[in-house]
Amino acid sequence: MTNRTALVTGASRGIGLACAKALAAAGARVILAARDSAKLEAASAEIPGSTWVQLDLASAESIKEAFAKAGKVDILVNNAALTKDGLALRMKKDDWDAVIATNLTGAFLAIQQVLQPMMKERWGRIINISSIVGETGNPGQANYVASKAGLIGLTKSLAQEIASRNITVNAIAPGFIETDMTAVLPEELKNNILSHIPLKRFGKPEEIAAAVKFLASDEAGYITGTVLNVNGGMFM
Repeated sequence: MTNRTALVTGASRGIGLACAKALAAAGARVILAARDSAKLEAASAEIPGSTWVQLDLASAESIKEAFAKAGKVDILVNNAALTKDGLALRMKKDDWDAVIATNLTGAFLAIQQVLQPMMKERWGRIINISSIVGETGNPGQANYVASKAGLIGLTKSLAQEIASRNITVNAIAPGFIETDMTAVLPEELKNNILSHIPLKRFGKPEEIAAAVKFLASDEAGYITGTVLNVNGGMFM
């Protein structure tokens, strides 16, 4: 991955930070992107040679500015995501719009920023972080599930559109991973989730990062339009 530049969204913590570390370890020049500049600065300090750009995926203007600062990107990891859970019956339109805007529209606009340089270079890797719930559904998360299922559809369409330029587009669907998001779940709920996971444990951010590193590599050059499930067997 030497001489390749990777940009990871939502890279200030959790899965995004693990992905940035894995890509840097594989030799890529890594750019971390997220909303919180203080957290970004701290995260970037953990990765020698990395840089960071502030990015709000809900803002088309912010996306343009961040990618202009980043320069040429060879590997894009769309990881940033937002949740605003609630039952569909009572879900506010603002909560629907906010989640779709960041998780789906933001990812699409980020992809648009890198497509032309990738096509010119005739090489590129786009990796969209979806979710197990994008494949199974989940009550109380209609907006989040729709955004993550949308990412899978976007992945498959784009993969067909730009394959002739040697650009691959794939999705990863993590199951339940040990992050800040899952740490706050009640013990009873955690135990209930674990009972549905054949491997009987939550995944680690590094296990998602390993899948990202593989899909970003030259070895994965013949894989496109796929959804790689990293979920301990919870959904097959």
